[in-house]
Amino acid sequence: MTTEEELPKSIIVHIDRFSLSKDLQLDAFQEFKELCVASGTEVCAEITGKIDRPSPTYFVKRGKLEEIKKLVIKNKTNLVIFNNDLSPSQERNLEKYLGARVLDRTALILDIFACRATSHVGKLQVELAQLTHLSTRLVRGWSHLERQKGGIGLRGPGETQLETDRRLIGHRIKNLKKRLEKAHNQKEVNRYSRKKGKNSVVALVGYTNAGKTTLFNYLTKNNLFVADMPFATLDSVTRKNNMPQLRNILFSDTVGFISNLPTQLVESFKATLDDLGSADLLLHVVDISDKDHRFKANEVEKLLKDLNLSDKPTIRVNNKSDKLELSNLDNLSLNSHNQVWISSTTYDGLESLLKNINTCLNGTCLNQWVTLDAKLGWLRAELYSQEKVIDERISSEGLIELLLEIYKNDLIKLEQLEGFALINKNQTQEAI
Repeated sequence: MTTEEELPKSIIVHIDRFSLSKDLQLDAFQEFKELCVASGTEVCAEITGKIDRPSPTYFVKRGKLEEIKKLVIKNKTNLVIFNNDLSPSQERNLEKYLGARVLDRTALILDIFACRATSHVGKLQVELAQLTHLSTRLVRGWSHLERQKGGIGLRGPGETQLETDRRLIGHRIKNLKKRLEKAHNQKEVNRYSRKKGKNSVVALVGYTNAGKTTLFNYLTKNNLFVADMPFATLDSVTRKNNMPQLRNILFSDTVGFISNLPTQLVESFKATLDDLGSADLLLHVVDISDKDHRFKANEVEKLLKDLNLSDKPTIRVNNKSDKLELSNLDNLSLNSHNQVWISSTTYDGLESLLKNINTCLNGTCLNQWVTLDAKLGWLRAELYSQEKVIDERISSEGLIELLLEIYKNDLIKLEQLEGFALINKNQTQEAI
């Protein structure tokens, strides 16, 4: 008889800093617990606290340290996870005192990324981030080889081994950067091909678990993995849209953002984040049902600013509106040019989203009478196939006249054709 494999037990520690603003602590502990569960650990005890100035030795004060140790002994666990960034010396000191493995927030996120990465490039990016983080923490792995005493015959090889490991890691990091640069160049070629093919790229961005992949699957009719957990998506994926209302548009699903994203990840995921820079339009997906949605939206906007993307055309997509309280449903009328309210599960508001995407990429939708020469019969057939013709008539000169519902940018392109002309251009009306 087989039994299910037991999850590793852990004790989680969340310490607030008095020096940080109140907004930065908004439900940070709940997010931390979700990250721990997503990593595949069973949380058997929780410890919270506040601190003004961290201890340089253990990060926490002596009293809190004793509290953690008692819980480690009581729960017979060998893993303690901190929702804080620890220095290498603090990690080593904590492990020695507690007799358990210690992970900080950065190591936890890196572990989740290591488990979720599926693509070749994604795995390279995670490995680079892990090695960068590990390079300052090698002493722990070779503590049994440290010099305990001086004198001939008593010198240990620990220092030499550490230097060897650091050199090997340095070589591996250099190799990974070369391979990622090659992948980056390949992506540039792909982006050039897309632009040459006159395809617009729309990238979905947002805080982790905001519903980006669910919306992406709807727009492209794909079946990417979706789960109610942080970082369910780690690899950037680009697919052709499957909406008849949209033409020549590619959608790109990207990794979710999170507060205090480790620096190693920002640097390592440069190839992924570059997809945002090449996009023609960003869809900032926000879980509007989350009580902390304002804070999380601001975190995404800050990161976009750091990436010099704050000026990129953006539509804010307030997702999961179906989970709002009835008293808040009046907000659904607040659809505007750069903000829409949708539900990617019930599909409410998605027509408004598609219209806004077209408006941002192609300009305002207009109702306009045009005239066509007989030699442009092929264009008439194409306009009908795209359902852009509202009405048709024959002029006294025998020319075809069409009433089009068409986007401004498309109309400008058609004006370049010989035999195509506008009628009463000054009376052009915006389509409702």
